[in-house]
Amino acid sequence: MNIVTKKFDLGNGKEITIETGKLAKQADGAVVVRIGDTMLLATAVSNKDAKEDMDFLPLTVDYREKFASTGRFPGGFLKREARPSDEEILTMRLVDRALRPLFPGDYHADTQVMVQLMSSDKQHMPDQYNCFAAAAAIAVSDIPFNGPVSEVRIARKNGEFMINPTFEELKGCDLDMMIAGTLESIVMVEGEMNEISEAEMLEAIKEAHKAIIVQCEIINELASEVKKSLVKREYTHEKSNEDLAKAIHAFAFQKCYDIAKQGLNDKAKRAELFGAVKAEYIESISEEEAKENAYLIGKYFKAAQKDGVRKCMLNEKIRLDGRKMNEIRHIWSEAGYLPSPHGSALFQRGETQALMTLTLGSKLDVQRKDSPLIQKEEDFILHYNFPPFSTGEARPIRGVSRREIGHGNLALRALKPMLPAKKDNPYTIRLVSEILESNGSSSMATVCAGTIALMDGGVKMKKPVSGIAMGLITDNESYVVLSDILGDEDHLGDMDFKVTGTEDGITACQMDIKIDGLDYKMLEEALAQARTGRLHILDKIKETITEARVDYKGHVPRIETVEVPDDCIGGIIGKGGETIQAIQAETNTSISIGDPDDNKMAIIEIYSEDKAGLEDAMARVKAIAFPPTAEIGETYTGKVKNIVAFGAFVEILPGIDALLHVSEIAWERVEKVEEYLKTGEIIDVKVIGKDPRNGKLKISRKVLLPKPEKK
Repeated sequence: MNIVTKKFDLGNGKEITIETGKLAKQADGAVVVRIGDTMLLATAVSNKDAKEDMDFLPLTVDYREKFASTGRFPGGFLKREARPSDEEILTMRLVDRALRPLFPGDYHADTQVMVQLMSSDKQHMPDQYNCFAAAAAIAVSDIPFNGPVSEVRIARKNGEFMINPTFEELKGCDLDMMIAGTLESIVMVEGEMNEISEAEMLEAIKEAHKAIIVQCEIINELASEVKKSLVKREYTHEKSNEDLAKAIHAFAFQKCYDIAKQGLNDKAKRAELFGAVKAEYIESISEEEAKENAYLIGKYFKAAQKDGVRKCMLNEKIRLDGRKMNEIRHIWSEAGYLPSPHGSALFQRGETQALMTLTLGSKLDVQRKDSPLIQKEEDFILHYNFPPFSTGEARPIRGVSRREIGHGNLALRALKPMLPAKKDNPYTIRLVSEILESNGSSSMATVCAGTIALMDGGVKMKKPVSGIAMGLITDNESYVVLSDILGDEDHLGDMDFKVTGTEDGITACQMDIKIDGLDYKMLEEALAQARTGRLHILDKIKETITEARVDYKGHVPRIETVEVPDDCIGGIIGKGGETIQAIQAETNTSISIGDPDDNKMAIIEIYSEDKAGLEDAMARVKAIAFPPTAEIGETYTGKVKNIVAFGAFVEILPGIDALLHVSEIAWERVEKVEEYLKTGEIIDVKVIGKDPRNGKLKISRKVLLPKPEKK
């Protein structure tokens, strides 16, 4: 075995080890990355040949966390790892978005990169080392790749930046960003933050790039000592016909340029006109030639169209739909569109439309997450759905896509910092975004619709949040930054940069860059232009709804909470759950009990659609947790709980039972208690004293009955 090992740190005192040549040697490339006792195995495999007429890179990035890595069993009947969790899928997307732009444009072989968490010390966060491991696995192989690339997490606490913090160090940070880049530039940004400024965000990206450069240099050092990586494989994955490419470009470029120059605000009409140019070219050649070169004609026409549209934007400063570079599409919105959900919103920007619903639930509705590294409950959930009809397509739906999970997560992180504290909103919140039309920026429409739906439902947000997607077109000599990009501008452009925030700062961002060498000046301009657009959209939201409604809607179930000492919980639950189940059944409520805090106090949450039932349940819980004391001489109405030979036990107050002695049941002599009382019967009794030996209450029924005259 030719084992190559490198050790380094990122200036934070945490030693990182990367090794190749020991594991998974039949993969094209494989490395093990270790930090503390956390170990990742990354492998890369790529087929030698591409499929027929493949015009894109079929790249699959897979990340799995093994339960054995933390000494745990998977849940469920099968006791084995199942489908990837949302967190694993989000990590896959981060790595994919960093790697994909750096493969050669003409490389189309099926390629799979797999990263597995094999060991975890539960301190070091594995997701921040995934891209480093994946890129290194490619680097030590013979797979063509324009790397190296790497990724780090940058966080900030008390004004100080941290690179790749531990789980514990990340707590309390006001900034959490994942940045990917090469030796020269940034290629991907994703993160959440607590209303930071554009300048602070730019500073964080620059700081992260320093650590990325260190990792990229280590990857190069490692690869230089692996013989296989020194000569990359040769490949021919594309048919080509330079004469045909020139002919199509000469025929279509100016025509596409002129269509783009018209600035048509109609996606379908533009597609029709571009399609007509392609059809016109096909009609100008023989049927045999058109059939023989069908794949190449489609490919070269797309290239000519892209060139024409991009040149038009750079030269004419006119966008496909006629807008100026910093102009936002027409916006309208509506709060409370749907009558039955607890809150709803319609948000339309151009040809993108989102319908948002809000559901408010109890603690029993929280999302419980159980993975090797995460065991927690989430009380804020946001789901994003992108059905085929939103783009006029008919295709099968095969579960939730990675894109839908990613877009939903971005919107969730954008809104989460502005949710009220738990004491001001005891509900579990679920937002669902249904994209009904799409022509760019549907994730940002989700953020805007989410803000409106929350306020429509009476959730007291700290501040409203809006989002905008920015684009970039550059030919390395000149460039334009685009606000609120269309779907076509996303496909044809060089950058997709989504920014969300309030009027006071950024709350989340996501950036993908499709070119090498993005200038920080361009990024700074894009951030400034994004802020202007974001504030414009916020003003439009305020035209629809300015603040949260005074109260929740009438059909929203109500929640009441009470803090009780932890030593009362057993009494509230009862033997085998008997007491709490009885309260819930008799009052038509749901009751949940939180874990005790450091002060040994626990939160009891009661949830019900019936106000009277909620009040009854609350009274019963309080009576058990804070039992009233029975006074001597007072009369109480109680329930007969149990009958014994010497009397009956009567519950005179919630949780307080007293013995009604056989001698105190009636004035006459009682031989059989059952002839006078039945279990469950409600009777009036009077407290007549306490037993001096044990302090137990003495009660009487007969003193409340007429005393018979003596014979």
